[in-house]
Amino acid sequence: MLDNNLKAQLKVYFEKIVSPIVLTATLDSNPASSQMLELLNEVAEQSDKITAVTTGNAKHTPNFTVGKVGEEARIHFSGLPMGHEMTSFVLAILQASGYPPKVEQEMIERIRALDGKLRFQTFISLSCHNCPDVVQALNLMAALNPNVEHEMIDGALFQGLVDQHQVMAVPTVLLNNKAFGQGRMSVEEIITKLDTNSPQKDTAKLNAKDAFDMLVIGGGPAGSAAAIYAARKGIRTGVLAERFGGQVMDTMGIENFISVKETEGPKLVQALEQHVKTYEVDIMNLQRATALRQGANGLEVELANGAVLTSKAVIVSTGARWREMNVPGELEYRNKGVAYCPHCDGPLFKGKRVAVIGGGNSGVEAAIDLAGIVSHVTLLEFDSKLRADAVLQNKLASLPNVTVIKSALTKDVLGDGAKVNSLRYQDRVSNELHTLELEGIFVQIGLLPNTDWLKGTLELSKHGEVIVDHKGETSMPGVFAAGDCTTVPFKQIIIAMGEGAKASLSAFDYLIRSPITEPLTALAA
Repeated sequence: MLDNNLKAQLKVYFEKIVSPIVLTATLDSNPASSQMLELLNEVAEQSDKITAVTTGNAKHTPNFTVGKVGEEARIHFSGLPMGHEMTSFVLAILQASGYPPKVEQEMIERIRALDGKLRFQTFISLSCHNCPDVVQALNLMAALNPNVEHEMIDGALFQGLVDQHQVMAVPTVLLNNKAFGQGRMSVEEIITKLDTNSPQKDTAKLNAKDAFDMLVIGGGPAGSAAAIYAARKGIRTGVLAERFGGQVMDTMGIENFISVKETEGPKLVQALEQHVKTYEVDIMNLQRATALRQGANGLEVELANGAVLTSKAVIVSTGARWREMNVPGELEYRNKGVAYCPHCDGPLFKGKRVAVIGGGNSGVEAAIDLAGIVSHVTLLEFDSKLRADAVLQNKLASLPNVTVIKSALTKDVLGDGAKVNSLRYQDRVSNELHTLELEGIFVQIGLLPNTDWLKGTLELSKHGEVIVDHKGETSMPGVFAAGDCTTVPFKQIIIAMGEGAKASLSAFDYLIRSPITEPLTALAA
């Protein structure tokens, strides 16, 4: 099951094991059980500190646990941790053995301080690139705190559990058998959600910060580039982000980032964050800006938790988000049949009927991917023709279980209160209404800039983009903008990075040419 190259890598990783580990399997006659046993035996062969046994009594099979010899195991895998989850498996072995995790000591202390029994279950799909972050975060918590237990569940393998808990999107996390969260979550986000006093502590901590020379709002490619260029000038730099990495975290394949033949969004974001952290940049994650204004002591940025940060210059790089259909039922059935990521959520709809909304490259690619999983795909396009590349349209036309409907206006998402069961659309030529019976709807109709909070503050285009000049300057002195939230054409990662660097250099030029009230950090020493 494991190739020689991977086995060699595992031998190196497993040299870091601190205490002996036992992998305890609960198996049945399912073919997946045979595969699991083969996997565990091959993994155990790579280190004399790992033992694989089949004496488990887990409720769900096939299942195996990862635990330190002599201790009760708290990390469970219901399903084979292959693909994106192989890293989760390897890290679970190392961390359960006592190998120190790569997280800040403050976070380790917060994890160890959790009390009460916390039993997490995470439903994943092996094609989901968001799921490993959640699995690894919860496995880490289980490794560090005896009160925490975590089980990864492959939704494709345990369809009965998916239906029982009405899981319609991955990752979905249950805590003590109740819904806890959906979507990508870091350790910091999970701990913050568990700690009811966290918002108040965050507000006080942020309010106590000294003024920045340059504050970057947004932690995607543009924001990362801006922060690096600012920090290299030696000035006090901060990055404020709801989620470091932004939209790139949800991008599966990247094949046009020059000098890198191919990569995935999460890998690129990890590299960006590591690069930013090599400089003295104050990264304030899980924070949302709600207002920007001129204050008595400089530019002020107000946050959702009420804190206010001050800076001499600001760079807005808040990126964009998935565009919604804005029809009745969409919000009600989000993650209950309405989805936006076919790579992540597609496996949950195996053998079912789905629709894809949008006939551009993203929509057609989604329909092609889903056609190999679901029973039937109906692609709805508002225009009278598809806008995707010809090669994609040809591939789509060759698939027997795909129907394309053009000139279709989506009117309603319908369901039974718990999940989607149909979609209603209008034929724009005949004006007739039609209803499609289905179980899933994948929306792929482009992006919207994250600039709602700037209305009335900065000059925006009719599409809501921040209007910038050739230097990245906005309509407010001292405020610059870069990336997908601006009027710069062609929303590409490489362009966003370049624009972020340019905006940062422009902002620094603005700072050194501004009247001296307080010296910049770089010049103060």
